[in-house]
Amino acid sequence: MAGVPVRTPFQPRTKAHTIPNTTIPSTETIATPNPPLRSNAPAAPSNRRLSTDVDAISDRSTLLFIRRTFCSHLSEKGRSTPAPIDEILPPLTSSNEVDLQLYALIAVIIREFVHTWYAKITPDQMFVEEVVKIIAHCTRALEQRLRKVDLESLLFEELPDLLDTHVKIYRTSHYPLHPEPISVNPRQVYHSLWPFAPLSPVPLDGDPDTIKSQSNNEAAYRQLIVNGVLAVLLPTEDLENDCLTSLVGQILSEMILGNGIGGKACEPWLLWEGIMKVAEVIQARLPKAKAQVRIDRSNSEITRPNLLDLKAGNTKISNFGKSVQKYFWLILQYLFLAFAAVRVIFIAIATSSSLPSRIPPTRKPTSFTLPIDDSELPINSEASPWARAQPLKRPILRMKLWSCVSTLLDMDARMPWLTATLSLLQWGAITGPGRIGDTDGMIDKLLSHQIHTLILDPTLLPPILRTLRQTLFPNNTLAPARIPPTPTETIEIRRRCAEAILGFIPIAVRDIYFGRTSLYTSGSSTDTTKSDLEAKTALSKEERHIREVEDVLNVFGDVYCNKHLLYGVVEMIIMRIIPELGEKGVQELLDERLN
Repeated sequence: MAGVPVRTPFQPRTKAHTIPNTTIPSTETIATPNPPLRSNAPAAPSNRRLSTDVDAISDRSTLLFIRRTFCSHLSEKGRSTPAPIDEILPPLTSSNEVDLQLYALIAVIIREFVHTWYAKITPDQMFVEEVVKIIAHCTRALEQRLRKVDLESLLFEELPDLLDTHVKIYRTSHYPLHPEPISVNPRQVYHSLWPFAPLSPVPLDGDPDTIKSQSNNEAAYRQLIVNGVLAVLLPTEDLENDCLTSLVGQILSEMILGNGIGGKACEPWLLWEGIMKVAEVIQARLPKAKAQVRIDRSNSEITRPNLLDLKAGNTKISNFGKSVQKYFWLILQYLFLAFAAVRVIFIAIATSSSLPSRIPPTRKPTSFTLPIDDSELPINSEASPWARAQPLKRPILRMKLWSCVSTLLDMDARMPWLTATLSLLQWGAITGPGRIGDTDGMIDKLLSHQIHTLILDPTLLPPILRTLRQTLFPNNTLAPARIPPTPTETIEIRRRCAEAILGFIPIAVRDIYFGRTSLYTSGSSTDTTKSDLEAKTALSKEERHIREVEDVLNVFGDVYCNKHLLYGVVEMIIMRIIPELGEKGVQELLDERLN
């Protein structure tokens, strides 16, 4: 082939981790490891199942699966080796690793939801190829737009603001202040405080008309979103093809938005299972030795005398010797902590000056003053449109993520002293001497650098897509429909999620956060009977911690309320990627594209 190829072909890799696109691919042949010797004893079923799952998500198996789905009709008799997939299929993004996982997902969807009925009509593959081209055009356009989105503000400011609103409104609606005769439907209170037209009217169990009307409004809303996205992203010639746009729109609106986000993803048990898996992954990545050391240190006051007795045997140590030893290790620990803090401060000061600025070049100050917030700008300013389109970035310390975590953990009620202390430190860092926490300050640059290094790293996307595919489509097939758990099973899932969260929290932190006694049993209450108080007091500390974590997880316990949150997240992401939808209607965009 003449010329230098822009994209390297898909190559199966022998390692599980990904390599950035900037790495030059090696031309040497990598020898495959020798196959393990077979044992006469039969393998265990769990090991065999694990081996099958690993083989199904490997790069080589994924390439073969994509080739069987999209390239089986192509004749390659004249070639000694099959053509690379990147010469047959259009690129989806600028990364081959991401394309490989995206094409695997698309292949499963096409095989399970298109081939099942289209193959009965005709064996022609032109229709499927056109669908793939439309999807490829949309993904490339999305990638270009995504590069212009401020992901820091989206992930740490706008989305946490939605979650913070959901938590506050949910607790207001589901924890009423009045007794039963005056109480109302919590869903109606929630919808009144956070109105959302596609989810109205509030579905009532005793009124089928409200359920049907709300379902129709929700379906129309999903179709409207998809039509708006396609009106902006699709090329004009594809937008004029009603058959293709209808099929792609149906797949996106019903299968992804309807069955996925508006259906299963809103179920409380599924959200709790997702949180539980994340907690288990975090716990697995923590070094077990250090975790055990933290537990031992938390119980040092109990275990240390026993260890000393076992070690010393019948030797009796004086109280003076114990006190000297205790204060010696305490002073040594504080000295080490002070040394580590000073070291971190010096490293931060040395590296912050070399980090890139968070302020766009067009917003660099030309005088000695710089507005702290966008609200200080005059309303009828004569600034150029491009300057108004790029607002000054908010300091990371002032983003909604911190207030969202405080609301979710109910810090104002549990630890108001800590909330006030952190707020004072935040104010001092942002407005104090040097403004080290303000936009483009030392702390702001360091936090931004860590976010881009640890969270917004593009090399993390292929493993996430691989895990998502294996979860949704095990062995590249549509998993059998899961039977929704019973109410008893749902409660058990919530309990296991709470146990997983408590699993990676040190015991000392638990005692400080939850307190020595329960938040709900402390003090006197006229509504609590003596028997209930004794029953709650009799609970073990571990059981009390689990119940209080379950109470925090209850903010995701209502399907209807979860729809408000998830549809708000989808709408927020779409509006940031496609801002045209906030300026013009869908029909107006279609009229402009189709003249």
